[in-house]
Amino acid sequence: MNALELLTTQHDEVEDLFDQIEKSKSGRMTAELFMDLADKLAAHAKIEETIFYPAVMSRQTEDLLLESAEEHLSIKRVLADLLMLDSDDDHFDAKLAVMKEQVEHHAREEEEGELFPKVRKLLDAEELEALGSEMLSAFEELMGTQPRASVPRETEAAASLR
Repeated sequence: MNALELLTTQHDEVEDLFDQIEKSKSGRMTAELFMDLADKLAAHAKIEETIFYPAVMSRQTEDLLLESAEEHLSIKRVLADLLMLDSDDDHFDAKLAVMKEQVEHHAREEEEGELFPKVRKLLDAEELEALGSEMLSAFEELMGTQPRASVPRETEAAASLR
């Protein structure tokens, strides 16, 4: 799977988790789904920031990537707040809704905005496949480590992309 397909698939999986959480009737189920969502968001952000963004950094993409890193920071700040709350807390649903809006905006901007088309011009099919393999391997490794645990330590500043 190439890098852009991987990111799009992960965006879709996260959107599905948000929907499952919204439909969940059980506090325990909501909490479990939220932890899965938190891990996937944290791992996804990490592979974008450490592998994808540096690989596609160019004069044509730099501003877009810096904006994406700032979006990640904003999402991580809300996620860190959510990780401190119980799923039945009065503020949980409101914060989750805010984070969902931020994540949807971020995914739409990458996929339908300028970034993905510019990346398709920067990298050929073989390079996108190799990048996708590297990203998937890193994502799978991260998912075995509860990546959400690192989020509260990543809320001071946007990730460096170099």
